[in-house]
This record gives sequence, C-alpha cells and structure tokens, in this order.
Amino acid sequence: MKAGFYQFSPAFGEKEENIRKVRSAVKDADIDLLVLPEFFATGYQFISGEEVAELAEPVPHGHTTEALTALSLEKGIYIAAGLPERHRDRFYNSAVLTGPEGFIGVYRKTHLFFEETLYFTPGDTGFRVWDTKIGNIGVMICFDWFFPEAARALALSGADVIAHPANLVLPYCPDSMPVRCLENRVFAVTANRIGEESRKEGKPLRFIGKSEIVSPDGRILVRAPEDEEALMTAEIDPKAARDKRLNPFNDMFRDRRPEMYGKSGRGNQRS
Repeated sequence: MKAGFYQFSPAFGEKEENIRKVRSAVKDADIDLLVLPEFFATGYQFISGEEVAELAEPVPHGHTTEALTALSLEKGIYIAAGLPERHRDRFYNSAVLTGPEGFIGVYRKTHLFFEETLYFTPGDTGFRVWDTKIGNIGVMICFDWFFPEAARALALSGADVIAHPANLVLPYCPDSMPVRCLENRVFAVTANRIGEESRKEGKPLRFIGKSEIVSPDGRILVRAPEDEEALMTAEIDPKAARDKRLNPFNDMFRDRRPEMYGKSGRGNQRS
C-alpha cells in the first residue's frame, strides 16, 4: 500500500480552514493511508480550560471526525488524525481512524506532555490496533513514542503500521523512531507539524517538522524538512512487518523473555 503524511502549520482555532487545507493537499494524491498531525484542525497551544471546552468535540459525531469520515469515503482512503475529544465531563488528546467503511475507532493519548496535563485526562483506551483492508493499523500520539512500551504494545497486538500523529517540539523523535521500528519490526508513519505558536508569555513553541515513514528494518523511507509544508508518501508492504525474524536463529518476539522483565523480577537482582 501507499502510506503518507501531510505536514503543515495549522491556524489555531480555525477548524474549517485547516480541514480545507487538508482536503486541498490530498485532492490529487494517490494514497491508501494518510496520517495527519496531533490537533491538526485546532492548533496545539491551549491557554485555558474554557478554550479546550470550546474547541473539543465528541467522537464520532463531532464536526472534525465527520469531515474526516467524509474524506475517507470520497477518496477511498484511511486517515489517522489527532483532535481534542470531549467525552462526558472530560477532555482527551485523541486520534481517530476513519476509512472507506466509515468511522473505525478512537485512541486516547496515554502519556500527556507538558501543559497538556493541565487540561486533558490521561487516556483510558489502551493501545489499539484495527484490522483493515490494507493491514493492521495501530495508533499512538506524539509523546507516547518516548515510552518503549507504547510501540511494543501495538506490535504485540499485531500492528503492521503505527500511525503516529504528533506535534513534536523536542528534537529526539525523528532519530528515535527507527529504533522503535527496528526493535518491533513494524512500519511507522509520524506526521508532525511545522511553525510556531506563541499564545502565552514565555518561550514560543517551535515545532520541528521532520515527519517521516520508517520501515521494520529501521530505514527512513521518506523524511520531510523541518520547516516546510509537505505531503510525502512511500510504498510499503504491511506483510513485511509480520516477519519478526532477525536471522535464521532469532525471532524478535519468539525470543522475548517476559518473565525476566518485571521491575521486581529475580532476573534484575544484582548478585
């Protein structure tokens, strides 16, 4: 299949403008899986709970999810994209997956970063993988990458491809995702954003771009510039992620020894 990302700079609070920009970018694109950034339709730097409440939406019956579902149906593509979700009296940093069959599912970010902790509730969905016509798609969001357990949980659940909506400001992720892919033998599509947001006093948030698609052997198939809008794609074979063999004697998952990994396991004691 052909996987891709759209890296751009969303205008804060301008949902319609940002959604139109995505539609325009993919109008003539040949793509099967599209990954969009975290909070792609709203922008990232919220400055109050009231602002979050105003811009967050229910899933799946909110405007942004319905717009993505319509685009999926129109183009016959799968889309993973981040948005602020309102569920009952709580707000989550979430990502939805839509496809030609309609709305597929939602993932709520497990590991909140920086001031997200002021306004959002840590996710309660667990790491989820969906079996689709183009392969098994798992989702994690931005800072989740920092925790090896996130990608490992998705891989153990059968993910062929990890869709990774992000708003990265720290420099480490683009060079670390090849390790996440190598140690789990999976593909990953990281969709970051570019630009700056300076909506409160202090140092502005500068987003580092460098969206990328990485293969199960740790190769960067495509990587975007750090400061340019980009729609980039790569041909991938999801079945390649199902072979966990490193050589004739080592299988990355068969060779795991979970009984030795516990934080209080006897195998971790010093002798």
